[in-house]
Amino acid sequence: MAAACGAAVSVAARRVARFRPPEVPPEPADLDGLDADAAAARLAELVRIPTVSSRDPGELDAAAFARFRERLADMYPGTHRTLDREVLGDGALLYRWRSGADRPPMVLMAHYDVVPVEGQEWSRDPFSGLIEDGVVHGRGAIDDKGALVAILEAVESLVAAGFTPSRDVYLSFGNDEEVAGVGAQLAVETLASRGIRPWAVLDEGGAVVSGVFPGVPGPTAVVGLAEKGLLDVELVTTDAGGHASAPARGGAPARLARAIIRIEDNPFPARLHDVVLGMVNALGRHAPVGYRVLFAHAPYLRPALAAVLSRASREADALVRTTVAITRLEGSRAANVLATRALAHANIRIALGETVQSTLERLRRVIDDPGVELRVVSGNDPSPVSRTNNEAFTLISRAVRSVYPDAAVAPYVMVQASDARHFSQVCDSVYRFMPFDLTRDELAALHAADERISVAALHRGAGFYRCLIRHL
Repeated sequence: MAAACGAAVSVAARRVARFRPPEVPPEPADLDGLDADAAAARLAELVRIPTVSSRDPGELDAAAFARFRERLADMYPGTHRTLDREVLGDGALLYRWRSGADRPPMVLMAHYDVVPVEGQEWSRDPFSGLIEDGVVHGRGAIDDKGALVAILEAVESLVAAGFTPSRDVYLSFGNDEEVAGVGAQLAVETLASRGIRPWAVLDEGGAVVSGVFPGVPGPTAVVGLAEKGLLDVELVTTDAGGHASAPARGGAPARLARAIIRIEDNPFPARLHDVVLGMVNALGRHAPVGYRVLFAHAPYLRPALAAVLSRASREADALVRTTVAITRLEGSRAANVLATRALAHANIRIALGETVQSTLERLRRVIDDPGVELRVVSGNDPSPVSRTNNEAFTLISRAVRSVYPDAAVAPYVMVQASDARHFSQVCDSVYRFMPFDLTRDELAALHAADERISVAALHRGAGFYRCLIRHL
C-alpha cells in the first residue's frame, strides 16, 4: 500500500515538474512604418462619425455610414490604390489584397458600426474622439473601430514599403455586426460563390489582459477558438385581467415572476469543455507551483475545476455554463389595470456541447409550468471549434509574442457573439482575438460609458497585424 502511494506521488510530482511553459524564442516587434500618434488621430476622427447601429432602418443615419466609408479611402490612399474594394449590401466592405499566389487566403475582420450611448453617463462626449493623456476616448474606440484602424495601419505601412503578401489577404469590415445583421453573411456568400475557402479567419474576440486567471498574475492573450450559441426567448403568461382594485392571486405577472425565480435558482450546470481545459493547460503552466499542482491534473479534476471557475468571477462563470439574462420585462400598460399578458425577454448564451433544442427543453423542465409559453425570437447553436495544432494558430501566437513578449497565449471560448461565426461555413480555422492590452476598467467600458483605448495599445495592435501579414 505504501509503495503504491509513493509511486502515485512520484508520478504526480513528475507531471507537475513537466508542467511548465514551452520555451519559445522571442519574436522581434514589427513596428516599422507605424506612427502611433497618426494612427490615434485617424481613429479619433473615425470615432467622431456616429455609425450607430439600429434594427429600425428609420433610426439609422445612412449618411454617417457613407461618410465613414469615404474617409477610409482618404485616410488610407495606398491601401485603396492597391487593394480591390467591394461594397456589399448596405455598406459591408470587402477588400482583396492580391498576392499572385494560388494559396487559400487569410481574412482579417472588423466592424465599423457601434452600439448606442443613450442612457449612459459618459464623463466625455462619446463621439468627441478626444485624445487625452495618451488615450483615445469615444464609442467604438475598442469595439471595433480600433481593430479596423490597426488592420489598415498595418496594411498601409506594408503597401508603402512595396510589400506583397505570400497569399491573398481579404479585409472584411461589417456595417451591422451589433444588430446581428447580414454584412458578414454577404461576405461569406461572395467568397463561396467564387469557390474561395479561407486558410484562416481572424475577428474580434479575446484580448491581452492581466490578473483574470486564478494564480496567473502576468499578461495573458486569450484567442477564441469558438463562440457560444445565442438564443433570445420570450417568456409569456396570460390572464383575464380586470380592475386593479380587486386583484386575483396568481395572475400573469406572478406566474412570470415565479418562472424567472426558478430559472435564477436553477442555473445550467457548470462543465469544463475541452476548449476551457486547453486554456487551463496553457495558462496554468505560468502559475506558481501551488496552483500548478492543481492545473497539471486538470484532466482528472474537471468537475472541481468547473466549480472553481464558476465561482471565480462572472466572466469565468460564463466560460463553463449556459447563462440566462432577463433583459426586458412588460406588464400592464396602465397603473390601475391588471395585466392580461406579462412578458420577459431572456438573452441566453449557450455553452459548447449544448444546443438551442437542449436549452429550451431544460428551461421548460426548470419552469415546470405549462402556463408559461416560450417563444423563440432567434437562436443559433454554438460555433464549431477551431484547431490549435495548425500553422494558423501558431502564426497568431507568434504575432502576439512579437508585441507582447511576456504574454501567455491560450485558447478560450468567446462568450459574446461575433460576425466570425458566419465564416465557419467556409473555413475550419476561425479565430477571435483583439490584439490590444486592456485593463479591467477598459474591458468593462465595452458597450458601456467611457469606452477608450490607449495610443500605445493601438500601436501594438497595428504591429500585431503587420507581423501576421508579413509572415503568412
